[in-house]
Amino acid sequence: MALPDILKTNVRLPVVGAPLFIISHPPLVLAQCKAGIVGSFPALNARPASQLDEWLAEITENLAAHDAANPDTKAAPFAVNQIVHKSNVRLEEDLALCVKYKVPIVISSLGAVEELNQAVHSYGGIVLHDIIHDRHARNAIKRGADGLIAVATGAGGHAGTLSPFALIQEIRQWFDGPLLLSGAIANGGAVLAAQAMGADMAYIGSPFIATREARASDGYKQMIVDSKAADIVYSNLFTGIHGNYLKGSIVAQGMDPENLPESDPSKMDFGSAKAWKEIWGCGQGIGAIDGVVGAAELVERLKREYDAARKKLAA
Repeated sequence: MALPDILKTNVRLPVVGAPLFIISHPPLVLAQCKAGIVGSFPALNARPASQLDEWLAEITENLAAHDAANPDTKAAPFAVNQIVHKSNVRLEEDLALCVKYKVPIVISSLGAVEELNQAVHSYGGIVLHDIIHDRHARNAIKRGADGLIAVATGAGGHAGTLSPFALIQEIRQWFDGPLLLSGAIANGGAVLAAQAMGADMAYIGSPFIATREARASDGYKQMIVDSKAADIVYSNLFTGIHGNYLKGSIVAQGMDPENLPESDPSKMDFGSAKAWKEIWGCGQGIGAIDGVVGAAELVERLKREYDAARKKLAA
């Protein structure tokens, strides 16, 4: 099945910049879209809730102005991530704003509900749902999601434990729609590898934390530059769901990263940024990150590496 036009038109590299909790905001999203990849942010990053209206107005107006001034290099579309979980008391209000601004792509997480999909479809948008197991994928499509984001082992934030090969192969046995892969993708060759194994696009987060536009502290960005895959810790302590975090940030909070207790999943709370404020999420692909750069510069590097990998395979 071919990708819908919304994921192809003006997308110069098959990449979606993952929505980074706390970190993604309009400057990063705009830089990603103008560079030719899908930029995204979690709706919950806009605090207070009224700020989401302001952010959506800023993004849509800025991208429209960019397209008018650059008709030959129009910006890629943007996406908003919605946490579909009972702790997210803002969901209905935030979704209404997505409908108001006709957000092109909505990324749903931690719950697949038909009402959200129907709301986005009402104005011609699409829904991509992130999953860590095949059973989650089947449920999401059954409930009307248009595509899937396979979050494999090694991804930043709330990651799964399955190999990307296993996850993509299982899903492609029955689903021929839009499929993205997340998990330790940090250079252009890895983007091509994701496509080679059956994904349509790569879903990249951690490298964009170490960009000038990202709303992360200088210490966070530098720790990503200085760290390697061995410096990532997998734990459910901080949000109730297992995720990957920088070991150095855990140590800085006086905890032993090798002996973290288990958390009660029923105590999840996505209405507060407090849980992740000082514990820094990150994926295992950070060994490819060697400096803090602009988002457009990062996209350009990924594009060069992607093109070079394609040429090498074709030789």
